[in-house]
Amino acid sequence: MSDHAASVPAKADRSGGEVPPLPDELRTWMRMLAAAGVVEQTMSKHVKRALGVSHDEFLVLCLLADQPGGTARMTQVAELLGRPKTRLTYQVRCLHHAGLVTRESVCGDRRGIALTLTDKARRLLAEQGPDLADAVRRALAERAGCERGSALTALLPTHHALDASSQDGTSSPEA
Repeated sequence: MSDHAASVPAKADRSGGEVPPLPDELRTWMRMLAAAGVVEQTMSKHVKRALGVSHDEFLVLCLLADQPGGTARMTQVAELLGRPKTRLTYQVRCLHHAGLVTRESVCGDRRGIALTLTDKARRLLAEQGPDLADAVRRALAERAGCERGSALTALLPTHHALDASSQDGTSSPEA
């Protein structure tokens, strides 16, 4: 048990029994989930308005944008997003219909499907990305307060940091 949990007195529950305090790690995890939920709700509205796609479809686009060549196999996308492949199939169908991704069979693997961002998707992400990033920063600041929001957004990479890492070959959002 952490020192903090040991120093916090137990609270009484409705039945009069004592409820042990949450360990700091659980409390932090719950706050992170709550903040992520607020950001997700906020982003759902912004993404729908800016790009005309659902939040889950937007996650697929962002994940592809972060892959070399803007391409990844469907199984990899499903795994990275923690989604069943069947659910992803519907989202990809919507993105394909909107002209935002292409689907191609993987050479040598008749079951494998590669997804690639289209030029239209790249253009939309480039145009709307800064506004959507600002929406994330504002949602974090509103949820966590100015001081904590600033601390959380300080964890986010800056454009300068992304530019530097792409120049030294460690990471490239466009690669």
